[in-house]
Amino acid sequence: MNASWFRRSTPLLAVLGLLSLSAPAVAQDIAAAEALFDGGLADMQAGRYETGCKALAESQRLDPQPGTLFTLASCEAQWGRVATALARFKDYLALFDRMTPAEKARQGERPKVARQERDRLSPRIPRLALSLSPGAPSGTVVKRDGHELGEAALGVALPVDPGEHLVSIQVPGRPAREQRISIAEGETQELILKLKPKQAPAPAAAPAPSPAPSKPPAPELSPAPAPVEPDAPSPSAGRRTAVYVAGGVGAVGLVLGGILVALVIDKKGVVDEHCGDAIQAPAKACDDIGYAAANNANAMVVGSTVAFGVELAGLGTAAVLYWTEPKPAGAAAGASPRWVSAGVLAAGPAGAVLGAKGRF
Repeated sequence: MNASWFRRSTPLLAVLGLLSLSAPAVAQDIAAAEALFDGGLADMQAGRYETGCKALAESQRLDPQPGTLFTLASCEAQWGRVATALARFKDYLALFDRMTPAEKARQGERPKVARQERDRLSPRIPRLALSLSPGAPSGTVVKRDGHELGEAALGVALPVDPGEHLVSIQVPGRPAREQRISIAEGETQELILKLKPKQAPAPAAAPAPSPAPSKPPAPELSPAPAPVEPDAPSPSAGRRTAVYVAGGVGAVGLVLGGILVALVIDKKGVVDEHCGDAIQAPAKACDDIGYAAANNANAMVVGSTVAFGVELAGLGTAAVLYWTEPKPAGAAAGASPRWVSAGVLAAGPAGAVLGAKGRF
């Protein structure tokens, strides 16, 4: 029996339907359907059921024929898609029942084989019941292998092919949830699709309270500086000043007295040259130069005496103040006593030596 027999034996109803189509479209669809049928039949007979069954299904869609439908049912049965094969055989038998006696006669053994396959496959059909958990929101969509199941189909054990199936559930406004299940031939499963509780949106974190403006730190009050009192003059400082003043006056008197002594000595030489025997006169007689030098020398002697008196008074006062000055705390005990002496240290025809000596 050739491939054309598998496909043809078209019933009158199909022929009438073809007549209602345009001629070019019918010719193209029929040519494509025949090519797909031939390729699909070859794959099926070679055991390549997946590609063969898909080609036969497309041929049946383009040009529906009883022979193509029967061959497609046989391919699905050999592929193991028993539920799909059973549905195809039932469709063929329903179409056969509407044929005229002449059309039925041309089907040969197909109806008999279709009834045998129907009875053989029926006990092997797996069944899967999908239902929603109580409280599912209205409008929840359930799909099996991409096909939506109506509300009437939920909870009913429907025939499916053995193997793995993809089940999804989607609540309005939420993403779909998917799961895969496997079922074997002759097995019946009931699956309640539980909804994942909708998570309440996490409460928005309250904005952190803005920190209260910090008060600038109070300036640290430094203790007011104690008023600086002027140093009270210490008794020793005043005494020391008096020592310096008195010593200075004594030094001036010493210097002045020394100068006058030197001048007196100088004038004495002049007197010796212009008085007495030097001018052939009595001892106390002098010429004008000698007389003037003698008067000057007398005045200088008086001045030097006064100067030395001032010198002695000043240095003596300084010495007394210095000796009687209180010793500072911690001074070494048993220190040598301090003394000072000033005056003409030496005098002669060439001059006088003035100075001061002592222990401080």
